Amino acid sequence: MNKKDNKDEQIAELTADLQRTRADFENYRKQVELQKEQYGNVVKLTTVSKVLLLLDDIDRAIAVHPEQLTPLKKGLDKILSDLNLQKIPSDVGMDFDPDRHDAVAVEGDGESEKIAETLRTGYKYDGEILRPAMVRVAKQ
Repeated sequence: MNKKDNKDEQIAELTADLQRTRADFENYRKQVELQKEQYGNVVKLTTVSKVLLLLDDIDRAIAVHPEQLTPLKKGLDKILSDLNLQKIPSDVGMDFDPDRHDAVAVEGDGESEKIAETLRTGYKYDGEILRPAMVRVAKQ
């Protein structure tokens, strides 16, 4: 074996090592980016979850003083939309959906289950249920 063949082997070996190192680094970089994104989502979700209690208080205040607090409700709805936080529909007379609603009381003995009262608003965050709406159900 001559010197040139030996150097070619070394170059090939070092090139393969460099390619593996680059691939490892690229995989590491992608993993770190994914972890950062997941951590950011967890932080957002935790923050939004803590805000729900405040939103409940604001909803109760708006129900008691709707005339004075209508501007607040409009601003709040805009902020919720910007945060990608949506209220789960739970209007009286709607069909009860156990995936989106949590029934705390059921009255009547009919076949059809309709929402009789919303006790606590439910919310979706980024399309996923964060908290189901707490409702009273009437079977008709």
